[in-house]
Amino acid sequence: MTKSKKSLSQSLIIFVRSPKLGKVKTRLAKAVGDQEALSIYIRLLTHTREVAEQVDATRHLFYSDEIIEDEWSTDYFQKALQADGDLGVKMQHAMSTALNTSNKAIIIGSDCAQLNSSLIESAYEALDQHDVVIGPTYDGGYYLLGVKKVHEELFEDMTWSVESVFDETVRRITNKGLSYSTLDKLSDIDYKEDWDKYGLDA
Repeated sequence: MTKSKKSLSQSLIIFVRSPKLGKVKTRLAKAVGDQEALSIYIRLLTHTREVAEQVDATRHLFYSDEIIEDEWSTDYFQKALQADGDLGVKMQHAMSTALNTSNKAIIIGSDCAQLNSSLIESAYEALDQHDVVIGPTYDGGYYLLGVKKVHEELFEDMTWSVESVFDETVRRITNKGLSYSTLDKLSDIDYKEDWDKYGLDA
C-alpha cells in the first residue's frame, strides 16, 4: 500500500525517439555511421528503460513521432505522443500531464549512459526541500529536470541545443524566486568521443 501511494505521488517522464536507421543520433552517425549510431541508441534505450523500471513512480513514456509496440511494456509505462512544437512546448505539456495525477514530476531523455535509479531517487528527495531539481551535462544542457508545479518560464522562448541551456534555466529559476538543487554533472551521448568516454562500454 505504501509503495502504491508513493508511486502515485511522483511521476517519471521519459522522452524517446523511435529507433529508425538514419533518424537517431545523427551527430554520432557522422563518425560511426548510421547503423552503428542506431545500435548505440538502442542500447541507450535499453539502459534507460531498465533504470526507469527500478524507479518507484508512475512512468510516462512520450514518443517523438509515433507510439509503437516495443520493449517498453504498457504494464510499466503509460505511452503517449509528444506535443507539437519545440522542445519547451513538448516538455511543458508532458509535465502538465504528469502533474495532473502526481505531486512531483521528473523528466529525462534517453541519451545518458551514466544515469541510474539512485540519481533519480535523489532528485525526488531534493524536491522535498526545493522547487526545482536539475541535472547538468558537460555540454551545457541538462539530462534531468524535476518540478512540483509547471513553471512556464523554464520552457517558453528558450533556445535549445546550445551550451547556455543550463545556465539560462538556472537564471530563470532564480529570477522567479524559486529554490533549486543540482545533481551530479553527467554526459549525454551526442558524439563519438562521448560514447568512448561515457558510454556503456567505457
